Amino acid sequence: MLPLLLIVDDEKSTRDALRLALEDDYEVYAVADGKSARALMDSEPVDILLTDLRLGGESGMALIDYAQGLPQPPTCIMMTAYGSADTAAEARRHGAYYFLTKPLNLDEVELLLRRAAHTRSLEASNRELTTRLQPTGGLDRMLGDSPQMQPIFNRIRQVAPTTATVLIEGETGTGKELVARAIHSLSPRSKARFVAVNCAALSPQLMESELFGHEKGSFTGAMQRRIGRFEEADGGTIFLDEIGEIDIPTQVKLLRVLAERSIERVGSNEPIAVNVRVVAATNRNLEEMVRQGTFRQDLYQRLNVISLHLPPLRERAGDVVLMAHAFVQELCRENNKAPKSLTRPALDLLRSYAWPGNVRQLRTAIEHGVVMSSGGEITPDDLPEYLLVSLPSTPQSTHQMIQSHTRTDFGLDSSPCFNLEYVERQTILRALEYTGGNKSAAAGLLGINRRTLQRKMAEAREIFSRFL
Repeated sequence: MLPLLLIVDDEKSTRDALRLALEDDYEVYAVADGKSARALMDSEPVDILLTDLRLGGESGMALIDYAQGLPQPPTCIMMTAYGSADTAAEARRHGAYYFLTKPLNLDEVELLLRRAAHTRSLEASNRELTTRLQPTGGLDRMLGDSPQMQPIFNRIRQVAPTTATVLIEGETGTGKELVARAIHSLSPRSKARFVAVNCAALSPQLMESELFGHEKGSFTGAMQRRIGRFEEADGGTIFLDEIGEIDIPTQVKLLRVLAERSIERVGSNEPIAVNVRVVAATNRNLEEMVRQGTFRQDLYQRLNVISLHLPPLRERAGDVVLMAHAFVQELCRENNKAPKSLTRPALDLLRSYAWPGNVRQLRTAIEHGVVMSSGGEITPDDLPEYLLVSLPSTPQSTHQMIQSHTRTDFGLDSSPCFNLEYVERQTILRALEYTGGNKSAAAGLLGINRRTLQRKMAEAREIFSRFL
């Protein structure tokens, strides 16, 4: 579901331009006055409010005050052509997340809105995590209770109270961000901020500014000073997701931050001390990247103080049923559905699948079942179609399949062997065929991001040539 963005500006040209630029990524409502905005916020759970300071005879400050009093207040961003340091400070006192000066830079607006939406999502997840942790006193019910996970839980409890840098490794969708939040929540820093950065979502040109901030005028479009994510996380934890995606120049700067515990904003030579715990995550083999020269060995050593490797869901099949039942309850509430249950054939089907997208893909499949089920039970027919045509996936069934078929039976020549890489590529092919070649839809179906899908396709260009 797209975040709901409410734009309030008495200039029609501004409203129309913002709507046109943002409607692909947000559900956009645009109104001209505070009265219409209040009526909409009373009837819809607005995620982000983007309001002008001057709204005819009313101040945008009053609208932000009203928004902050709602049961679920939106993230508020103020914009104005009459900006000053005093006005910006006042906007923040009223609860504004950020203050934009007109004329607007659309790239800056888009980046800010992505940050606001991501922060809002993380805060909601963190509240849910805190709620889970307090009554249970542990992590077992949060991530599963299989034997494979018990050493992970013990290690989380052991490292959380320390200040050590942690590197979390595992496939996409295994719950690396959830583990990072658990480490933060169980640490002495739990009352400070947890700031997450998806390194794969940022271009090399934006990465440095996003992490370390920039000074006004330091590059084209830098209309004002901006603090980076390290400064935002001061006193708390910064989570660098998909750390293997950052380029070498940024790796050098990050290494210096880890060594000196200070940052420099883009366009400034003044060091700023930061007290931040770093938790990084990757779905790539960093050791292999070090050997290939695409990841610095000294940075790897700095990050790999404490390592946690999360096993893929296919290696802890015992957790599938536990998670499936929990997701059904959670997603019935989220989708305003009456309580439902999974039938035995549906559970058998979930257990038999390989889950290349891991926990994230399982949750997506369960949501499909919750939405498509018309009664009180979720049957195999309610689950995504790709489950019904999937290859056998449990260790025993895969072994039996290999023993009873030759390479020719699988459409393979005599050179490659039937292995996990083959299963992964066949699963991607099926997802692409199912979505008519739509890479974004296929990535969503598999529970991975589009960039990961494109990388895997590039690695096997000949196989996926008709989709490239």
